Amino acid sequence: MTRQTQVVVIGGGQSGLAAGYHLRRLGIDFTILDTQATPGGAWQHVWDSLRLFSPAAFSSLPGRLMPPQPGEPYPDAQHVVDYLADYEKRYELPVQHGVQVQNVRRDGHLLLVDTDSGSWRARAVISATGTWSRPLLPAVPGRASFRGEQVHTVDYRRPQDFAGRRVIVVGGGNSGAQIAADLAGHADLTWVTLRPPRFLPDDVDGRVLFDVATARRKALDAGRTDTGGVASLGDVVAVPPVRSARDHGLLKATPMFTRLTADGVQWADGTRAAADTVIWCTGFRPALSHLAPLGLRGARGHITMSGTRAADEPRLHLLGYGDWTGPASATLIGVGRPARDAAREIAALVT
Repeated sequence: MTRQTQVVVIGGGQSGLAAGYHLRRLGIDFTILDTQATPGGAWQHVWDSLRLFSPAAFSSLPGRLMPPQPGEPYPDAQHVVDYLADYEKRYELPVQHGVQVQNVRRDGHLLLVDTDSGSWRARAVISATGTWSRPLLPAVPGRASFRGEQVHTVDYRRPQDFAGRRVIVVGGGNSGAQIAADLAGHADLTWVTLRPPRFLPDDVDGRVLFDVATARRKALDAGRTDTGGVASLGDVVAVPPVRSARDHGLLKATPMFTRLTADGVQWADGTRAAADTVIWCTGFRPALSHLAPLGLRGARGHITMSGTRAADEPRLHLLGYGDWTGPASATLIGVGRPARDAAREIAALVT
């Protein structure tokens, strides 16, 4: 069965919901297709101790402030899930859950979105599938020969699962630091980073990061010197658990090893360490395989963009994949502005 609408939004997480909010305000007919069975996006699948970088009021989607979580200055993931579910319901957004989008392809002057439950014809498509479903595992020598357990950030839930085990956490970003801090005191922990970790000042949280990312984008758009953005400040936000582990000497980084062995890892000087588990906190790639039939190309797995619009396909917009689709667009507070811009461009196209 093939249905028709003006706009199909692919993904019902924070980016898809923000897009839906602005499309609804502009009176555009749309549907949101979400692979998740229930509301909440990827926030339903993160580790138990994860906290936002910002207070609730600074972690909100357009139109609806996130309420504070009692007793928690930085809300946990379940609070975010509850907020997104309420947001979807409050604005009566037409989200179809449990729908797997397979392909987006051209169909004359329309785009055809193929799913596991039929197809949709639309005059425009917003892709907002994020990155959580595409964990990046680096090609480290010996990885296939390691006999222990290997998991990625997406698989980690709680430190009790690794109690008493020899665990190597790989990654010097926020997820690596937070998971290492979570495991400190529960496991025989080794935290491995490609370069010495750069902690942001303790008073820097998501509010500051959003302002810095926005200032960088404005500078680049105006042809001014690149400020370096968030990367110029550091790599790791010192959220309270990370700060506590660091200050208690439990969060010491070791340089990256050169290879995995059958029972652990080995460094360039021949030093070895035994391990039961390696946790790869090595990031993600944008989940864009559904767009392959469009034949779009760009650098580093990205699609060449003009704002939120694909440069080579004016009927396609991308939201929430990183700064290349809008300043801080992969954050709750940051996605509102690019979602508004995308909706306005689409309104000019379809009305």
